[in-house]
Formats: sequence, C-alpha cells, structure tokens
Amino acid sequence: MGRRLIICGMHVHVGIDDDDLRVDLLGQAPYFLPHLLALSTSSPFWQGVQTGLKSYRLSIFDELPRTGLPHNFSSYSEYERTVELLVSAGLIEDATKLWWDMRPSARFPTLEMRITDVCPLIEDGIAIASLYRCILRLLYRLRRQNQRWRHYPPFLIRENRWRAQRYGIEQGMVDFGKGAIVPFSHLLEELFELVAEDAAYFGCTAEVAHARTILLRGTSADRQLARYEAVKALGGTEEAALIAVVDELIEETQTLPEMTKQPARVKAGT
Repeated sequence: MGRRLIICGMHVHVGIDDDDLRVDLLGQAPYFLPHLLALSTSSPFWQGVQTGLKSYRLSIFDELPRTGLPHNFSSYSEYERTVELLVSAGLIEDATKLWWDMRPSARFPTLEMRITDVCPLIEDGIAIASLYRCILRLLYRLRRQNQRWRHYPPFLIRENRWRAQRYGIEQGMVDFGKGAIVPFSHLLEELFELVAEDAAYFGCTAEVAHARTILLRGTSADRQLARYEAVKALGGTEEAALIAVVDELIEETQTLPEMTKQPARVKAGT
C-alpha cells in the first residue's frame, strides 16, 4: 500500500478557534463532501490505465486504515479521549494519523477538508475552497439559531461519495429528501442558494459561482478523458494519447487565471 501511495490530494483548512464548534461542524459537514469531491475529480488514470473512475486516487487512499468519512463525536473531549486511546495503545503516534475525508487538524485550530483531488486549474481549486468555507459558515449560522443540518446515516452519504468518485459531476447524486437521483447541477444551484449570505460575507460570491464554469467545461477528469479519446479517435496510439493527457495537464497547471494577470493597483500611502 505504501508503494502505491503516489497520490496527492487538495486539503483546505478553515480556522475555527472553538474546539467544540469544530467537532460539532465535523459531524454535520460530511453531507457536503461528495459535492466537493465531484467538482474536483482529476484522477481517472492509474499507471497508464483508464480506471472507469473519475477519482481513482480515493480508491488508493481508502486502502489505508482510519480513512473515509469521519466519526461523529458528541464533544471535543470525546474526540480527545478517542485519540488518546489509540495513542496509548500504540496504534498511532498522534492525531495526524487520522486520515479521514475531514478532520480537526492536529497542528492548527482548523477543520481540514481532505477529500478533494488536486485541480490543475487554480481557479477551480479556489472555487472549491471558497465553497467549503461558506458551507462551514452556513452550519455555524444554523447552530447560532439553535438549528442543525439534518442528520443522515453515514452509509447514505457514502453512496453519494461513491457516485462522486465514480461519475464526478456527470451522473448526479441522491437527494435524500426526495429519495431520487437528481442532476448535479440542481444540487449545486440549491447549495448556491444556501450559502449566498456566507459568500457575500466573505466577499467570494464570484469565486463560488465559478463552480458553474466547472460544470460547463467539465472537471479535470472529464477533460483528461476527452483528450485521451480525441487522440485515440484520430488513430493515435495508447502511448500518444496518454502523453497528450499529460501535456494538457502541464499546460493547465502553468496557466494563470485572468484575475492574476491584472496589474496590482495600490493606493498611495497603503
């Protein structure tokens, strides 16, 4: 497993000073993790083979222990006791060895989201990070109003996690309220409505809305597969198609978004 672990994920930290609040949000936010994964999918190939998954990286990582959706804790003290038990038993060195899709960081006062693939286009990564931050503030607002996001059994959330891993944004997810699979675009628009106030608060409405662009042009996994099939359709070899995918990834990773190309304007005296 260690030899296969040549993978990289995108981790996003959101600062939350209150320990109990951090653990409370840990119990609610996993509902949205499949949505974030779907937007980020960028690992459809493994060792030169088309895997049939949009995020094969997650399959590799899930082979390790203490991965997947986080456990739901009643308080930060319960979380600490659990970690201390594992440490005292010699199973782990510290809480950094809890490799859940989302976890309280062991080094910083943050709630760390870890489920997403790395996006070659930086504006896609910024959109996902902004959306995650807004989701946490949404749940925080509900808590201040003595409300909570509806609890769904982890095995239901795992179904959407699998669908995101398998299909990305392509085949939709289960709307648990409706008991039916709905297009991902519908779920995303509902999410935009939920976090509109929070995006305005953080000043990242445009960054969050960029998720619509991801839907229009596809995720990195979609673009990789399209490039691969296009080269094959023109008579290219398997090797040539894979090289074309890598070349396109290099080009995307080196491309700066329009927002960074504008000259900086600094007011006098600031």
